[in-house]
Amino acid sequence: MATQHHDPTTDSPAGAVTAQALAGYLRAQATEFLRALRLHRETGAGAGGSEESVEAARALRRSARRISGTLHTFQPLLDTDWAESLRPELAWVSGTLAREHAYASRLERLLTALHRLSGSGAIPAQSSGAPAVGSRAAGAAPGPAGPPAHPTATAERGNLTVGAAKAGALLERQLTLARTRAHSSALQALGSSRFHAVADKVALLASEVPLTRPAPVTDLRPLAGAAEERLADAVAALPLITAGSPYNAEALIHGLSPDPAPHPQDAPWHQVRLLLRLHRYAREVLLGDEEPVDLRLLAAGQALDRHRDASEAAAAAAQAARTPRIAPATAYALGVLHADQRHEVEAARYAFQRCWQKDRHKEGEAVRAR
Repeated sequence: MATQHHDPTTDSPAGAVTAQALAGYLRAQATEFLRALRLHRETGAGAGGSEESVEAARALRRSARRISGTLHTFQPLLDTDWAESLRPELAWVSGTLAREHAYASRLERLLTALHRLSGSGAIPAQSSGAPAVGSRAAGAAPGPAGPPAHPTATAERGNLTVGAAKAGALLERQLTLARTRAHSSALQALGSSRFHAVADKVALLASEVPLTRPAPVTDLRPLAGAAEERLADAVAALPLITAGSPYNAEALIHGLSPDPAPHPQDAPWHQVRLLLRLHRYAREVLLGDEEPVDLRLLAAGQALDRHRDASEAAAAAAQAARTPRIAPATAYALGVLHADQRHEVEAARYAFQRCWQKDRHKEGEAVRAR
């Protein structure tokens, strides 16, 4: 990702980071957006898409997210009408392009888990983007892991094996159809007048950033600090004590209820994931090419990505289980799969809690040592 190099210490006598850094970052991201768009058009976007086309779409999403997030964090320094009109359009572009990849990844995740739970080895190795889950078939079944298998457990495993094939076929039909529709929607969006209007605005942004009059002498650090504070407040509101064990049985109460609404415990965690992204983008603006790798933010972001993926996979399994007139064995396999993915949600929360609290503990020790 190209960013304009700048020296924050020379932006003002007081060492403030001002509009020069903000404008350079936005121009660089706009240029990245236009480069990815050109590559996407050159490589084509047929069914499935080539590897180059997929990477171009990913780069489009990446730059659109960064521009949109930066407009949100530093909006007081930008023309209000322009920023408020462009930001939701960029979010629309990013969201539209993300759906096809999300459905494909979700299907791969669920089929891999289903084969693992049913004891089948006839499935490719799980992609690196999915969390390492180990062997937890017993933990995902109605009872916790414990003594060696007994006749009842053996029968349950048999039921799972019987229903796994049909459950996998059902998930593949549903998610492949959803992916195909998402692909068509993305192609339609990229050819629409709405998208062309967004691309035109981004093209102008690549050469000119509409700053307010006070922006050139305004320090960016307080606005970036506010983004970090919003993240800290949202993390403080999370039930980290509940997430203090890797598998929280309370989180499974929602189960396969008839209510198709998202899991009630997940929304605050998804919000933290978004706020963490905004904080990361603000750091990129302030530090530019000199931004060091923050291992805490990296680990936290990976944990929250796994949380989101597992949460959405569990919802897809629950939705499939509500399909009318499916065989009991199929419903059973989907129920076990749902429970397995909800366990993955809790494991991701535990991983986030460990990396976040561990770093806070180190900060406390450093303060006491002074």
